[in-house]
Amino acid sequence: MTSTTRTTGTTRGFVRRTALAATAVSAALVLAACGADGGDSDAAAEASSPSSSPSANAGAHNAQDVTFAQGMIPHHQQALQMAEMAADRASSTQVKDLAERIRKAQDPEIKTMSGWLRTWGEDVPSAAPGMGHSGHSGGSGMAGMMDAKDMDELMKASGKAFDTLFLTLMVEHHEGAVEMAESEKSEGRYGPATRLADAVVTAQTAEIQEMNKLLGKTAG
Repeated sequence: MTSTTRTTGTTRGFVRRTALAATAVSAALVLAACGADGGDSDAAAEASSPSSSPSANAGAHNAQDVTFAQGMIPHHQQALQMAEMAADRASSTQVKDLAERIRKAQDPEIKTMSGWLRTWGEDVPSAAPGMGHSGHSGGSGMAGMMDAKDMDELMKASGKAFDTLFLTLMVEHHEGAVEMAESEKSEGRYGPATRLADAVVTAQTAEIQEMNKLLGKTAG
């Protein structure tokens, strides 16, 4: 074999090895690209999947949910007004304790419901309208709301007279809240709202029984 032949064979071998190496590198790059594309697609699909997003159904509410929140906020606000009066007007430690429990439970609920309404783009009631209502129904579907006369009478009372009037009015107030909450449980769509309604029914029904006992009445 001549030197020329050996040189040509060596050159061809080098070219072939170079080509194979280039092909292997290209194949590796293609596979890596495919893997990356697949990963991005999977991540995008997961991000867009309703089941993977905890807030995907956060806006799933209906008119009843709005009505519940807009009604229960002022209803709770009036209960807080009544509870605050008990701090320096009630004579019974049991009444004072009950009033404080009502305050601690309902104040956070007002904040929660206000947040829902803002998220939904709905109006948030700014103050309890009870002082201006002309009947215990509140005039706006808010059962159990006290009118101005009731609130004035409660504000002027003190001692045992306050205890009796507070308990009497708060039983009626709670009964109205339970009625409103029952409507939300049966007609509402927003999960957190229906769960809050269920909690209101449970807690306030128990407090009604407690207040009736304090009034010397038999529950039911």
